[in-house]
Amino acid sequence: MHFTNKFVNVQVIHTPTATVTASASSQEKVLRECMETTRDVAAAAKIGKILAECLLINNIPAVTVHLKREQRYHGKVKAVIDSVREGGVKLI
Repeated sequence: MHFTNKFVNVQVIHTPTATVTASASSQEKVLRECMETTRDVAAAAKIGKILAECLLINNIPAVTVHLKREQRYHGKVKAVIDSVREGGVKLI
């Protein structure tokens, strides 16, 4: 998860092969048009929901979350993780 002052970016990386298996970002033109803002907690929740849909389409039913040292389970981080969980993806 990466948050800037303007956008929310989330990627799921397959660790053994170091490849990105799914990603979602509020920078995408299609998403920017349907979102009111691209940087708040509501935008983070939408990005989490879209990421969950991408994971299920790619047959990835469970993921592990690794937070950076400075990230806490609060605010935007919590919104992304909760919406991925609500989207049907198990968190290990």
